[in-house]
Amino acid sequence: MTWHWIGLAAFSLTLLPAGLALLTGRIPPRLHAHLAPTRPRGWALLALWAAAPLNTVPRLTDAPPALTLAATATAGAVAVAGCALAAATTLRAAKAAP
Repeated sequence: MTWHWIGLAAFSLTLLPAGLALLTGRIPPRLHAHLAPTRPRGWALLALWAAAPLNTVPRLTDAPPALTLAATATAGAVAVAGCALAAATTLRAAKAAP
């Protein structure tokens, strides 16, 4: 259980603020060139962050095994969607660059 709390805290302290900053466009001007489409990258980070609570909270609350399995499967799907969005954004930015 301790590792679940540590993982949830680590993801919440790293991915959540970074995702929100990218989503709202509140990043330093020098990073705009490297993170050109900031909103999709923010959504991707938030999707990756959402996988952590989806996987952790049912385990911490001793939810029934069926609910834990459903939440873990949903977390996996959300993580795959976040990775796909990040990859698509990177490819789109690479094609748009001269």
